[in-house]
Amino acid sequence: MNGNLAAGAAVSAADSDFRRPFRDALGHFASGITVLTGEHDGKRLGMTCQSFFSVSLEPPLISVSVSQSSSTFPNIRSSGQFCVNVLTARQRWVSDRFAASAEDRWRGLEPAASPAGNPIIPGSLMWIDCTIVAEHLSGDHALVVGEVTAFDRPQEQSEGPLLYYRGAYRVLRGAEAVI
Repeated sequence: MNGNLAAGAAVSAADSDFRRPFRDALGHFASGITVLTGEHDGKRLGMTCQSFFSVSLEPPLISVSVSQSSSTFPNIRSSGQFCVNVLTARQRWVSDRFAASAEDRWRGLEPAASPAGNPIIPGSLMWIDCTIVAEHLSGDHALVVGEVTAFDRPQEQSEGPLLYYRGAYRVLRGAEAVI
């Protein structure tokens, strides 16, 4: 079996080469790119996160999915809070920097502090402060549920969000959705 399956060719979880085709299939769902930020022992922290979604409006809850092998998230977790920064189409370099194991991810960035004291990525489309209320270990990831304590859409952005689709960054064309 290979990752270049014809459309409609079913793949079973019992197949020896399941992981790659499954990952490719999931890539057909476009998702926004975020950077989770926090502070621990006076040090700014940040990591790129592709899996972010709303859970509830009452109470206001969101969730992120974080790899259990992350070296950054344990420090964010220990603070009990984090900030989700939704990146714009022009912030691909921010996503790349916070996805890498770079020593100084904050080089050249002057983040403001959120009401909870978390770093806000300058120019983000929006940010959301959260208190961690639950964590569920699920396979090689943890689903982290955060209760929203504050959020802002700092200014009207002319560009849309940075998206990830089929293994590459993508952007929306035009300001209006086409149905």
